[in-house]
Amino acid sequence: MSVQALIVMGVSGSGKTTLGKALAARLGWAFADADDYHPQSNREKMARGEPLTDADREPWLRSLRGLVERHLAEGNPLVLACSALKVSYRTTLSGGLEGVRYVFLHGDPQLIAQRMQKREHFMPVSLLESQLAALEPPQEAIWLDVAQPLEANLQTVLQHLHPQQEFRNAK
Repeated sequence: MSVQALIVMGVSGSGKTTLGKALAARLGWAFADADDYHPQSNREKMARGEPLTDADREPWLRSLRGLVERHLAEGNPLVLACSALKVSYRTTLSGGLEGVRYVFLHGDPQLIAQRMQKREHFMPVSLLESQLAALEPPQEAIWLDVAQPLEANLQTVLQHLHPQQEFRNAK
């Protein structure tokens, strides 16, 4: 089965939303940012510098799975930007679903922290360490280095999805 959902994953500040939006635009797919689905209690907890627990994440992950399932059932391809740090989270998100592929953004923690400091977001830089500690890198994913230019990472993903097709840079 062809890929109908891409989940762009990685720690906060790795560029999931930026890459996800670019992929969705290039592919003509829908885009969703998992951060938009956090309940207010999760946002407030993170803003206070408190890491989320698995119990905090469970309802959020289940709602995201429902979103992925709806898109797959409707034949409406989706790019979802979601941290998906642990194997168990990815199992909740997509276990048993066909047509889902992961893209893993990884890289130098100092570079990621610098990027986090330059943006406005409810997730403070102080939580990066806890995210890196929780991260269980995926085995089955397209791995991308955050230090690479956006267009290079975009091209890598597109080539994985459609190896026979030539993609042009966006103008």
